Amino acid sequence: MTAIIETRGLSRTFQVGTIAVRALQGVDLTIRSGEFVSIMGSSGSGKSTLMNLLGCLDTPTEGEYLLDGDRVENLSKNRRAAIRNQKIGFVFQGFNLLARTSALENVELPLFYDRASGARADRQAAVEALARVGLSDRMDHNPSQLSGGQQQRVAIARALVNKPSILLADEPTGNLDSNTTIEVVSLFRQLNEEGVTVILVTHEKDISEQTRRVVLLMDGRVIEDRATTNGRRREDG
Repeated sequence: MTAIIETRGLSRTFQVGTIAVRALQGVDLTIRSGEFVSIMGSSGSGKSTLMNLLGCLDTPTEGEYLLDGDRVENLSKNRRAAIRNQKIGFVFQGFNLLARTSALENVELPLFYDRASGARADRQAAVEALARVGLSDRMDHNPSQLSGGQQQRVAIARALVNKPSILLADEPTGNLDSNTTIEVVSLFRQLNEEGVTVILVTHEKDISEQTRRVVLLMDGRVIEDRATTNGRRREDG
């Protein structure tokens, strides 16, 4: 598998008053196309900062970030936004759905940034994305008419509608009960089996063990990077 993400000496420092806080300190990380990776760490370990950098939502203070072999840390905001829209899908803990908008219309939202394909094609892409997450029968429902798990599935469909090669999920099960968590993690595994590179930020060890590989952060540094039983089974097979 080819490397889809590479970081070299990636660091991020935030200025808090007169104090410089080093959220990330020299992170070297390679993620290959088709991997299913969890990023773990306690609060303040740097995992969300790393996710923001990988998702082109922020830029590093030091170091390099290569996405599909291209350096992105020095690109303009507009170019980084274009890369996000073309290559990366985001899933967040809070779903971030528009309350008075149907599931179908919520999923269509990312397509408004590029209407080259036309409204009809956009609608069809949203329909297909909802079908992919098992919500063909809930397209006309507003978020208030959906369970927490269904709302997260809508959010996942929205992340998939542009057919990104990378899916970044930041604590995606944080607002879900245990049964719904199992369903959502199973969906991520299914998407990964279909070829999507999935990077999942979590603080829950049992969830991380459902991925193929675990990267553990502490104080802004990678202190462990290992394959899980799922990852070893895949390699052995």
